Amino acid sequence: MALSGPLLGGARRAVLRSAEAALWGLKSIKGSCHNFCTAIFKDVTYKELKNLLNSKKIMLIDVRETWEVVKYGKIPGSVNIPLGEVGEALQMNPKDFKEKYNEVKPSKSDSLVFSCLAGVRSKKALDTAISLGFNSAQHYAGGWNEWATYEFSEKKHGN
Repeated sequence: MALSGPLLGGARRAVLRSAEAALWGLKSIKGSCHNFCTAIFKDVTYKELKNLLNSKKIMLIDVRETWEVVKYGKIPGSVNIPLGEVGEALQMNPKDFKEKYNEVKPSKSDSLVFSCLAGVRSKKALDTAISLGFNSAQHYAGGWNEWATYEFSEKKHGN
């Protein structure tokens, strides 16, 4: 049995209306997610990071290469997990994580802050962590460069 023109046209219009509704729904979700996500996944400032580290309520993950940390130093209390290892590390079983990084593996609800030299790699690590369900992750965009500048100027001025 062949479908007649008007019937086919009506079905086509119904499918298009459904597709438009679905597309509108996706656009509105994207818009609200953008606002929602930027509220949650924000950059951490130097002062905020100092306070978070003092509170001991975060895990600070330095995603620079190990040689960089050895050569230039690290933010006290940070754990070095090079960027290329972040995805795998966050999916390790807790025993393997503890063995490799000498720290307790964070859970998906733990507060994580990623840092690097100047914020580029830490943002990539943040994206990886969020994609793996670590919803309380943030990054310190200033990185080691900003940290060292503040820390060494504070020590010079006796603060």
